[in-house]
Amino acid sequence: MLKRLSLAIALAASTAFAAFAADPENTLIIMLKDGDVTIALRPDLAPKHVEQIKALARAGEYDNVAFHRVIEGFMAQTGDVQYGDMENGYDAGLAGTGGSKNPDLPAEFSAEPFERGVVGMARAQDPNSANSQFFIMFGPYPSLNNQYTIVGNVESGMESVDKIKRGSEADNGSVVDPDRMVKVVVAADKK
Repeated sequence: MLKRLSLAIALAASTAFAAFAADPENTLIIMLKDGDVTIALRPDLAPKHVEQIKALARAGEYDNVAFHRVIEGFMAQTGDVQYGDMENGYDAGLAGTGGSKNPDLPAEFSAEPFERGVVGMARAQDPNSANSQFFIMFGPYPSLNNQYTIVGNVESGMESVDKIKRGSEADNGSVVDPDRMVKVVVAADKK
């Protein structure tokens, strides 16, 4: 009985995720130099964070923003719309310290695990400090579980994420001449 119940719960969770993945309003497309990355956003886990990401994407804030911190086997971080814009004076010294004009968000932690392809919100030490920056996981990292907000899962294009230029291990993943998000759109808006 317990085994059947566990299977039913896993199937229900899988079906809920598939429902979001199929919803163009909750699908983010990140265009990279090596191909598009499609992310199924998870408003079921983090409604406030998902709304902020969609608003920033719709305003073009993520276009040409660098992957300023990329650590092999861990994650690729981007989304610093204040200091990470490649066309408007990318600042390697400040990239990763900025956010957006929008207010920081209260944490929306969940029981979902941080595994390969999970998209999480970056934050400072304060759990309620996430704003515009996010990261895509290269592999599992259990120490992040219940400590960071999960906003989505890569649905396709992980091979393009794997090609993002890595940063220096000696400099906490800071990337010199970084790759960038060419354009970011909500699938419902893509023409």
